[in-house]
Amino acid sequence: MPTIIELKEITSIAEKIDVVAAMKEGFIQYSNENTVVPPVGELIFKDPPGDVHIKYGYIKNQDYYVIKIASGFYNNAELGIPTGQGMMLLFNQKTGELITILLDEGYLTNIRTVAAGALAASSFAPKEIKAVGIIGTGTIAKLQIQLLQQINFCKTIWIWGRDHTKVQQLITELGNEIDIRSAASCAELAQNANVIITTTPAESPLLQADDITVSTLIVAIGSDTHSKQELDSNILGKADLVIADSISQCMSRGEIHQALKTGVITEDKVIELGNALQDPKLQCTSDDQIVVVDLTGVAVQDIMIASSVYANFLDQQS
Repeated sequence: MPTIIELKEITSIAEKIDVVAAMKEGFIQYSNENTVVPPVGELIFKDPPGDVHIKYGYIKNQDYYVIKIASGFYNNAELGIPTGQGMMLLFNQKTGELITILLDEGYLTNIRTVAAGALAASSFAPKEIKAVGIIGTGTIAKLQIQLLQQINFCKTIWIWGRDHTKVQQLITELGNEIDIRSAASCAELAQNANVIITTTPAESPLLQADDITVSTLIVAIGSDTHSKQELDSNILGKADLVIADSISQCMSRGEIHQALKTGVITEDKVIELGNALQDPKLQCTSDDQIVVVDLTGVAVQDIMIASSVYANFLDQQS
């Protein structure tokens, strides 16, 4: 019988994992072609609005393959339930046997998402960080700020959200130990922060090219389908470096997809994250550059987080 691990135990285990290091290893394995990751399975719902992603794959010569189902239904807050739901399944890579069911309710998807955001921020930020700007007020925004604090990235945060009440609520939830400021607009946020992380399901640009100055890193997290878009595509045209978590995946979803579709950039401008992490020549060559990292969410992240949780679970049992 497969082991079932529920959310309470999963959250306890995840706190003991270096999730940023796990994501780095996963992206390097992916770009080094040591993984098998098929295209994303996807269901899009209009009424009410929502999307379901099925991501799956394996790292060669490791113990497991992983299937992850995760959803986002954006009217759930009105019903008093979380936007995200989901589960992860680990199978024996040699026999196909189901080993464990992680009933994480979407938690691990959120954690691996913000871990990738923290990895991108710590790897490609300008040397002089004025502040971090967070666009969005949901679960991902909150978790991203908390993880950046855990890795001592930057203590000054600017937040923008469509609903000012939600901005204030998020600031209250995060407490007084962080210097958090509310921006009246995305333009004001970009004037004050030179590391900007976008976390919304927007389908039209929130951040405009004219908002962005030199020596800025933008990490785009929210745009993970073919229709979502948080950045004016001209930002990618203006950027000195455009980095994709997966080049093949970003051809059909995310900010890079939108910029390619309109001809603002061509594919040869795009660098893959795992390659950039390994090669300093693919990173910033001066501190006045603009960098965009497009994180659409790759199955290797799910493989790494699920495998890490299960390994730690086994350690606790021994």
